[in-house]
Amino acid sequence: MNDSNKAAGSRIDTSVNHNLNDLVDYSEGSTVSRILYKSDSGSLTLFSFDEGQSLSEHTAPYDAIVEVLDGSVELTIGGSKITAKAGELVIMPANIPHGLYAPERFKMLLTMIRDKRDK
Repeated sequence: MNDSNKAAGSRIDTSVNHNLNDLVDYSEGSTVSRILYKSDSGSLTLFSFDEGQSLSEHTAPYDAIVEVLDGSVELTIGGSKITAKAGELVIMPANIPHGLYAPERFKMLLTMIRDKRDK
């Protein structure tokens, strides 16, 4: 990989197509993550969760956008439960407790957006 094909903060080549489902594999009994991009303004992280895996409830100081790429996920946001499946998007607002559970294996792209006022 040529570093000239990467923008500042990018962990993948720029100006080319990427199939998100191909950039992270499933691992039995595990959660796998791959940072695709990270900067002061936010990040893009690809995740795969095996069936039964979870992320405990926590808060983040920035909005988090979940785009489900494969399978489905049960999200808890501010005490309310929602199920999202492949092709669906959910915005988890900043400073609201959220967590997730994988009733089946699934993949998601997580986009974190930091508000300029938070710097």
